[in-house]
Amino acid sequence: MSTPRVLVIDGNRAAIREQQVAAGGSPSGEGYARTLESLAGVRCDIVRPADAEVRLGQPLSAYDGVAITGSALNVYDGGAHIERQIELARATFAAGVPFFGSCWGMQVAVAAAGGRVRPNPLGREFGFARRIELNAAGRHHPMFAGKPAVFEAITVHRDDIGELPVGARVLAGNEMGVQALELRHGQGVFWGVQYHPEYSFAEIAACAVRYGAKLMEDGLFADRAELEAFVADLRALEQRPDDPRLAWKHGLGPAVREPRLKLAELRNWLETEVLAHAARRPKEGA
Repeated sequence: MSTPRVLVIDGNRAAIREQQVAAGGSPSGEGYARTLESLAGVRCDIVRPADAEVRLGQPLSAYDGVAITGSALNVYDGGAHIERQIELARATFAAGVPFFGSCWGMQVAVAAAGGRVRPNPLGREFGFARRIELNAAGRHHPMFAGKPAVFEAITVHRDDIGELPVGARVLAGNEMGVQALELRHGQGVFWGVQYHPEYSFAEIAACAVRYGAKLMEDGLFADRAELEAFVADLRALEQRPDDPRLAWKHGLGPAVREPRLKLAELRNWLETEVLAHAARRPKEGA
């Protein structure tokens, strides 16, 4: 079997990627691709439709999976940089290729299938999503195999799902809204989460630096000193995720501190959807 190939759709514009890197993080597409490639023997191609870079390395139907990253964009703002991503999501559904999305990725897939995204009336969820709970469907869904029934996750978002499209099945939620779903649309199946299993502590620290003024404006941090203390804790957790003092201080359970649990959604998608899709491909020359 040839190496399975996954298309990573980078949801951000170049300026945001540059700001994230300047703050100590990674470009969204490259960071996502590295994580997927570290979890399974896949090769990733990256496209950046927000910057009109949509040339694929092969036909969309030839990929074994498609994943959409997070983004600082808002679906409801519209514009060609957003519409290109929604159209690519529709094409992925039509092609029947296994489909995954984090945060923005879930919102784009929902919009592509006819749902509605809105500014969350409860405000911004940042840093760690608390008390995410799997419902009955989630507890039996392969995306969450090995995941605790209640867990924390790294997160950064201001928007949420205002209206589910036909074919959507909610798998998890918390006080802030829908946190995970499966969506069947056209020929395809999408697994999505509102949080960021692919993010490291260093990555969310970079987001805190980048969003600093907005986070203080939203009242999540009282002042710059409090924000900087949080960033310092995140960077310390990057070096030592098992630090008991910081785990207690921030209320972090094993699902966000142990890589095996933290990355379960992505690993399960790769193993049960992407690799299975690749195995079903006709062998070359057959």
